[in-house]
Amino acid sequence: MIKVSVMYPNTPGARFDHAYYRDSHMPMIKARMGDACKSYTIDKGLNGGAPNAPASYVGMCHIFAESIESFQAAFGPHAKEIMGDVKNYTDIKPIMQISEVVVG
Repeated sequence: MIKVSVMYPNTPGARFDHAYYRDSHMPMIKARMGDACKSYTIDKGLNGGAPNAPASYVGMCHIFAESIESFQAAFGPHAKEIMGDVKNYTDIKPIMQISEVVVG
């Protein structure tokens, strides 16, 4: 199992529409990927490690798939549409990471 994490750094003055991300963007990804997207989670940054410190990321998602290959096969044909939707909820350049899920 793999996890594709997309993280949006908490950048002063940046825009991030959590409602759109939750209600439109991520459901669209799930719909386009179908069963290749086993599940996904969405995180909303609240605080950093120290008291009253800002969160490192304003938001992030984690998409779970069986393998890198199954993720790429399902995401790839829809990448242009999915990436074109980003402007509807943020102006932040995301950081992406693919990880192996060791304990689930």
